[in-house]
Amino acid sequence: MINAKQSGTFLLGGDLPIHRMGFGAMRLTGPGIWGDPKDREGARAVLRRAIELGVNFIDTADSYGPEVSENIIAEALHPYSKGVVIATKGGLTRQGPDRWTPVGRPEYLIQCVEMSLRRLKLERIDLYQLHAVDQQVPLEDSLGALKQMQDQGKIRHIGLSNVSVQEIERARKLVEVVSVQNLYNYSNRRSEDVLQYCEKHQLGFIPWFPIAQGDLAHAGGELANLAKKAGATPAQAALAWLLNHSPVMLPIPGTASMVHLEENIAASAIEVMQNSPVR
Repeated sequence: MINAKQSGTFLLGGDLPIHRMGFGAMRLTGPGIWGDPKDREGARAVLRRAIELGVNFIDTADSYGPEVSENIIAEALHPYSKGVVIATKGGLTRQGPDRWTPVGRPEYLIQCVEMSLRRLKLERIDLYQLHAVDQQVPLEDSLGALKQMQDQGKIRHIGLSNVSVQEIERARKLVEVVSVQNLYNYSNRRSEDVLQYCEKHQLGFIPWFPIAQGDLAHAGGELANLAKKAGATPAQAALAWLLNHSPVMLPIPGTASMVHLEENIAASAIEVMQNSPVR
C-alpha cells in the first residue's frame, strides 16, 4: 500500500514528527506560478489525496499565485487533521509570471505572517520560512520581525530558504532555526555543504525542485539506469535517492496530477544506490 509513512519520520524542531516525504503546493497555481489553476477542484482533490496517502507535511508560500496556493490548502484541508504540519514562506513579491523579488523589510514580513494566518485559517503557523534573504535589508531586521511574531505565538518554528552556510550561521545567532530549504536534486548538488551543515546540527533540509522541474523524470534521462535497477520510474528514483542520501532530507515533490502524486509517494518505499558521482 502506498503511504508516505514508509519514508520514515523526522522530528522537526524537536517536537513536530513529520513523514519525510512531504508535498510542495507551488504547482497548485497557474502557469509561471501565477494566478489560479485551470482545475481548482482538481487541485483540492490532490491535496486531500496526499493526506490520505500519509503526507503530513505540506509546504507552500504566500508568493505562490500569489496567495492562491495558501487559499486552496485551506479550502481543501481546513479544519486540518491532527498531526498535519503546514509550512509557508514570506519575503518574495510577485510582479508577474515567473518573476520574484525579495522584500525583507520587517513591516512587510509582519504583514506576510498575518495574512498567511488568515488565508490558511490558522492561529499559529508551525513552520514559517524566510523565503529569501533581501540584500537591501539587514538579516537582523528581517529575522527580528519573525522573532517578534514567534514571541507573540503566531509562529511555532522558523526556517530559512535559499541561503548559504554563512547565512545560516548568522541567522542562528539571532533565532532558533529548524530547517533550510534550498535547490537540491540528483543532478544539482551545489548545496551539498548546506546539507552537511544541516546533518551536523539536525536541521531539516527541504530540497526544492527535487525532480529538477521534471527533467529527471524523463525515460531517457540520467536516472534511467538507476531507476531500472530499482524497478522504479526515473521520478521515483530521483526522490528515493534523496531520501536515501541523508536522514535530514525532506523532499516535497509538487504536482497537480493525481497520477504523479501517487507515483511520487510510492517512492517512499524504494531503495536506490548511492554511489553515483557528485556533479
